[in-house]
Amino acid sequence: MAAACDGVIDIVAAMFNVSSKELREPGRSVLSVSRVRQIAMYVTHVELGISMRDVGEGFRRDRTTVLHACHQIEDLRDDDEFDGIVARVERMVGAALGDGGRE
Repeated sequence: MAAACDGVIDIVAAMFNVSSKELREPGRSVLSVSRVRQIAMYVTHVELGISMRDVGEGFRRDRTTVLHACHQIEDLRDDDEFDGIVARVERMVGAALGDGGRE
């Protein structure tokens, strides 16, 4: 699962012009980086079907952090513009990794 998480991190970092190193760093980040990380964790869980526990390990976070990220992103998807952004990430990750992202 770590390879899938790394793949999503690299894709999302490129899409949002954020350092993949920043997304991988443990600890707290500025809101813009945390939001991108939350999107990445959400898409990894929802699009690739990877468990929250495994996503947490891949992102060097706790399972509850992934749960929180998924709730945050679900709530923010009520906004059409934000929903469109997440949908584009889902399509990109699905096309790039799809079933190949699963180990």
